[in-house]
Amino acid sequence: MARGGFFAGLQRAARKAARENERLARQSAREHAASVRRLEQAQKTESRALAQLVQANAATRKAREKEAREAHIEARLADVEERNQHLAEVYGDIDTLLIATLSRDDYVDLNTLRVVATHPAFDRADLEIQVPKPALVPDPPEPVISLTEPPRGLASFFGQKQHNEAIDNAMRAHEHARGEWKAQCRQAEARRQSAKSNHADAEEKRIAALHRERTRFEKECDARDAEAATHNRELDELIANLGYGTSDAVQEYVSIVLSSSVYPEHFQVTHEFEFEQATAELYLRVLVPGPSDVPDIKAYRYSKTSDSITVTTLSQKERRDRYAGAVNQVALRSFHEIFESDRRSLIQTISLEVGTNTIDPATGTRTYVPFVVAAAERQAFLAFDLSAVVPAMTLDHLGAAVSKNPFGLVSAERAGVRRA
Repeated sequence: MARGGFFAGLQRAARKAARENERLARQSAREHAASVRRLEQAQKTESRALAQLVQANAATRKAREKEAREAHIEARLADVEERNQHLAEVYGDIDTLLIATLSRDDYVDLNTLRVVATHPAFDRADLEIQVPKPALVPDPPEPVISLTEPPRGLASFFGQKQHNEAIDNAMRAHEHARGEWKAQCRQAEARRQSAKSNHADAEEKRIAALHRERTRFEKECDARDAEAATHNRELDELIANLGYGTSDAVQEYVSIVLSSSVYPEHFQVTHEFEFEQATAELYLRVLVPGPSDVPDIKAYRYSKTSDSITVTTLSQKERRDRYAGAVNQVALRSFHEIFESDRRSLIQTISLEVGTNTIDPATGTRTYVPFVVAAAERQAFLAFDLSAVVPAMTLDHLGAAVSKNPFGLVSAERAGVRRA
């Protein structure tokens, strides 16, 4: 039997996200969030009281002990409130499995599954920035000769020789300084050329790296475009084949519809199905959690005397009734979701089983136990007002075989009911 394909996986993820948003929007979720906040606040108050108790002196210790005790009790009560609120939400989800699907249209417009490739920003934008040019290496200042003034008057007669020697020394020193200056200029030019060459090399490497990364990025974009194009082409084929009512197309569409039907996290179901085009009949098996997978806690209570949180469990009758009710709701919900979603009326009859996989206590091996075996014709079923029915009575009206005790893993009798 079929289980669902690629498009169904996409729809399942989308519907799961939508379901979570719906859950968060419900009043029970808001109440649960409030109880969590109260629990956190109570725990903080308790911690603060304990800290104050440690620092208390003999005069204030008794009052601090009382405050700490009261804060502890408040924290425990808040914990119990949060747990009970969560329980109420879990049981509310299980008890409204059918009602939860009636408020929405189960039809899936396949065109909404088209995708458009989205591309991230280029992840190596750093390579688009040119390598900074090297800092300017200036030539050192050219040495300037400074000559003393020649002696005048009588001094010119006696000091001319010394002046000439000073001039000669200054000229020699200047020539030496110019030699060093020219060497420094050559060194500066060499540094400029080296920096220029290094800059050119770095820029060349940057451009080469940018080209490689651009090529890699464009290939990734092309791959995403090609994947989106393939997805949409396959979707076009599915829509076309669904128009002809081919078995594969109908099964793929059914898998999408059932993937859109997201059950509560604490009551997950799976589907197996097969469509027979010649008879326009869908054979559907729905696997539900076993009785042991459904919570059995009725309420949490806090005892001040023992400072402990205890639980009371649901009676066998309460557990049995809730589980049987959930199984019956799953059966009607499955009929409803498929018939309502099939606007082309490709599926005229559904032959259905709802059951669970469990361990056979006699053999210790894994075995399947059917709880509901039923069949429904399209037009007759769509005439029902499911918001006003009692699921067990509706299944009886359909002539279904229903387990007398699904909680006890008692099988439904199949005799006289179309196979599923």
